[in-house]
Amino acid sequence: MASKGDILFAEDDPVLREIYRKKFTIAGYDVRTAVDGAETIAAIEEKAPDALVLDINMPVVNGFEVLRKYPKTARKFPIVLLTNLADDHTREEGERLGGDGFFIKSQMTIKTLIEMVEKLLR
Repeated sequence: MASKGDILFAEDDPVLREIYRKKFTIAGYDVRTAVDGAETIAAIEEKAPDALVLDINMPVVNGFEVLRKYPKTARKFPIVLLTNLADDHTREEGERLGGDGFFIKSQMTIKTLIEMVEKLLR
């Protein structure tokens, strides 16, 4: 079966990273993972993903810095932001920096995340 696309997950939480990897693999995607922003940038430079699911609060380089490095006008892949922070400032900053989707982790399901990625890849 052909892959639906290459998804890069940037997530410092090992449990969440493994859940995303398993669920998106079952859904038909090739999945790569990164544990921090520096690893994320290295993975993108090696091979641009079809989509990036990006945690905002990560060590070394945070998600906002990754977004600044890959502005919407200069990249060919969508970025979905994930955060534990439910404040308006975080959402507004993510939108201002060019995030294509935004989820507060406690308010999302893996199913809704997969649906958003599929919609963005269409």
